[in-house]
Amino acid sequence: MEEVVQPCFFLTGLPALSWDAEGGVSSGTPRQWWGVESAAGTMEIVYVYVKKRSEFGKQCNFSDRQAELNIDIPPNPQLAEQFMERNPVDKGIQCSVSMSEHEANTERFEMETRGVNHIEGGWPKDVNPLELEQTIRFRKKVEKDENYMNAVMQLGSIMEHCIKQNNAIDIYQEYFDDEEVVEVTEEAPSAKTINVFRDPQEIKRSATHLSWHPDGNRKLAVAYSCLNFQRAPEGMSHDSYIWDLENPNKPEIALKPSSPLVTLEYNPKDSHVLLGGCYNGQIACWDTRKGSLVAELSTIEFSHRDPVYGSIWLQSKTGTECFSASTDGQVMWWDIRKLSEPTEVVIMDITRKGQLENALGAISLEFESTLPTKFMVGTEQGIVISCNRKAKTSAEKIVCTFSGHHGPIYALQRNPFYPKNFLTVGDWTARIWSEDSRESSIMWTKYHMAYLTDGAWSPMRPAVFFTTKMDGTLDIWDFVFKQCDPALSLKVCDEALFCLRVQDNGCFIACGSQLGTTTLLEVSSGLYTLQRNEKNMASSIFERETRREKILEARHREMRLKEKSKTEAKEDELREEVPSINLEELVAKAEEEFFSIVFTELKKKEAAALNPKPQKQQKMEGDEEEEGEDEEEEGGASEETPA
Repeated sequence: MEEVVQPCFFLTGLPALSWDAEGGVSSGTPRQWWGVESAAGTMEIVYVYVKKRSEFGKQCNFSDRQAELNIDIPPNPQLAEQFMERNPVDKGIQCSVSMSEHEANTERFEMETRGVNHIEGGWPKDVNPLELEQTIRFRKKVEKDENYMNAVMQLGSIMEHCIKQNNAIDIYQEYFDDEEVVEVTEEAPSAKTINVFRDPQEIKRSATHLSWHPDGNRKLAVAYSCLNFQRAPEGMSHDSYIWDLENPNKPEIALKPSSPLVTLEYNPKDSHVLLGGCYNGQIACWDTRKGSLVAELSTIEFSHRDPVYGSIWLQSKTGTECFSASTDGQVMWWDIRKLSEPTEVVIMDITRKGQLENALGAISLEFESTLPTKFMVGTEQGIVISCNRKAKTSAEKIVCTFSGHHGPIYALQRNPFYPKNFLTVGDWTARIWSEDSRESSIMWTKYHMAYLTDGAWSPMRPAVFFTTKMDGTLDIWDFVFKQCDPALSLKVCDEALFCLRVQDNGCFIACGSQLGTTTLLEVSSGLYTLQRNEKNMASSIFERETRREKILEARHREMRLKEKSKTEAKEDELREEVPSINLEELVAKAEEEFFSIVFTELKKKEAAALNPKPQKQQKMEGDEEEEGEDEEEEGGASEETPA
C-alpha cells in the first residue's frame, strides 16, 4: 500500500498522532521532522508518525436489531427443598440521607474580661470639661442656637408619640405572674453538670464556702482554705475567687486576704461588697470596684480567736451590718463602716453564766429576715442554740437548745416557707426540727455510710432539700415523694464534697469539693417547680410529725416521773426498816470478835509447840494405823463371805 504522510503539529512533550490516506489516526515512530529557524536558534516543533491502515484491526459497526434469547434456565422445584422460606421478610429503609458523626478537639477558647475607663468627650478644644463655668457657658450658647431648637422640636414630637404608646400598653407586662405554678410533672428526677470551676493554684485547697451573686446569679464567689490544723502546705496561696458562670477558664476577680477565707458572702443590697471570715479569726470586707485588696479589716485584738465558720448579712436600713460566729464560742455583730471592734458580743454558754471557758464552739449560723430578733447557732457538740438578740441580759439571750446530733452541725437553715421548721446536717444524718418540739427532731434521714458535710433547702419547693457527703455524692430529698431514701443520688466527683449552695430560682446547684473544684449542676424541672397542693401537704406532714413527737415526749415525761416516784418510795422504805444503831457498840463487838479469834489461834500454836514428835515416829505410827485399818476391812469381808 502506498504510504501517505500527513504532518501533525503539536507541542514538544505531548503524544504524537498522524493521519493516513484513509482518514484514520495512526501512531508510530517518527520518520522525519521539520524544524523552524529563528533568531534564537532551531527548536523542535513537529513529529511525524506513519502507520499502515491494515494494522488498525476490525472496525466496529453498531446497528439496531431485535432482542434475542441466548439461554433459558427453567425453575427447578427440587432446588427449593434446600432452602428455608422466611415470611415475612423485614427490610429497613431509611428515607433520609445517611450521615456519620465525627468528633474533633477544637482549639481552647479563652475569654478575658477587662474594664474600660470612659471619659467625657465631645467638647470643643477651647472648653475644659473639668471647669464647671466653661461647660455651663457652652451649654447656654448651644441652647440658644436655632438649629438646636429645631432639632429638639422635631425629635420631641416623635418621643411624645412613643411615650404615649408606652402609657397605653406595657409590652413587657406579665399577666399571669401572680398565679402559682401548679404543674404536675411525671419526669424522673435528674441532674446534669453544666460547668466545672477548678482552683487555678498548683497547691490545691478546699472550697469551704460558696455565695451567689444577688443580681441575676451570673457570678459565684468561692472561698478557698485548708482546714487541717497546722497542716497547711508550705507556699499555699491565700487567694479566693469570683467566677463568671460563662467563663470557667479564668476567674473574673481574685480576692487577696491576709489569711485564707473560710466564709465569703455577697451583700444582698450592694452586689459590689463582699464579707469574708478569715482562718485567723478576722473579718474582712471587699469592694470589687476598688480592686482585689481588702477594703476594711477588723483588728486582730478584737476579732475571733478561732477560724470564722459563719458570717451573715443582716437586714438593716444601711445594709452595712453583719454578724459572725467561730469555734471560740463567740457570736459578734459588726458594722463594716467601722470594723475596728464589734458592736456586740454574745458568748455561747448554755449554762447562762457568760463564761468563755464553758462556751460551745459555733460552726454554723442561721438568720431569717422575717424574724429579725432571733438567730440560731449550730455548735461543735451537736447542739443547736436558739438565741434572742434583743434580750436585756446575756443569760436571757440564750432561749433554748436542741440536741440530737453526735458531732458538729455543719449546716443549719430554716425552711423558707415554714420558718418554724429548720434543717440541721451533722454526723451521718440530716434532721428536720420544729421549734415546738425541743427534745427531739420530728423527721430524720437514715444513717449513711459516709459523713454528711452540708445541706440546704430548695428555695422553690418546701418539701425538697439537698445534702452532700464525704464520698462525693449529692443527695436530693423530696419527703412528699419518698421519705426513707433520697429522690436522686448523684456522684459528683471522687473526692469529698465540702459545701453546696442553691441558686435563688432552685434550678442550679453549686458544690465545692476537697480539691477546690466547684461543680455547677442543673436539676430537672420537677425538682424546682412547685407541685399541686405541695404547700398544704408539707404543712400537714410537719404538723403531724410535731404532734407525734409531743405525744411521745409527754409519754416519756410521764414514765420518768413514775420511775422517780418509785425510787423515792423504795428509799423511804429502806430508811424505815433500818433501826437506829449505836456505832460504838458495833465497833466494840467487832473488836471483841477479832481479838477472840487471834487468842484462839495463839493457843493452838502454843499447844503444838509443847508436844513435838519426831517425823519418823509420826510416820511409823501413821503406817501402823493404816495396816490396822486394812486388817479390819479384810476380816469384815471374810465374815460376809458364805461357807
